[in-house]
Amino acid sequence: MIQIRPLSHDQALPMDLLLLADPSKEKVLAYVQSGSCYAAFHEQEVIGVYVLTSLSQHTVEIMNVAVKESWQGKGMGKQLVRHAIAEARAAGFHTVEIGTGNSSIQQLALYQKCGFRMAAIDHDFFLRHYDEPIFENGIQCRDMVRLSLTFQAD
Repeated sequence: MIQIRPLSHDQALPMDLLLLADPSKEKVLAYVQSGSCYAAFHEQEVIGVYVLTSLSQHTVEIMNVAVKESWQGKGMGKQLVRHAIAEARAAGFHTVEIGTGNSSIQQLALYQKCGFRMAAIDHDFFLRHYDEPIFENGIQCRDMVRLSLTFQAD
């Protein structure tokens, strides 16, 4: 059985997982400090993680979604994203945002399957903010693709 819950401040961060989704330890530590880190547990093992950070009174951003490699392709990413959406809604947010690289083909598909719509492109984001080039799926990661999901009024 999978359990997803917030990590307490005294629990060690699953940095190996967080770095799967963002190669900059400094950036990860900065947004984890300002947000809430949630982990998916299978028995005592952390198998997935995401971070929620408030952008405004009505908007929250999912900053990092990562799944342990042995659990990838089994629906865990979708479970984490849906959990993040439910947490955001329960906390009273109206909009959830998420960003990913232009080369992150599986993530772009996942986020759209979870209801997100493309909202903007931050051209050359990864060239401006990361010292080393990032490649995924044989494509250089250059642009940040921003997606959002706005809740309908109940």
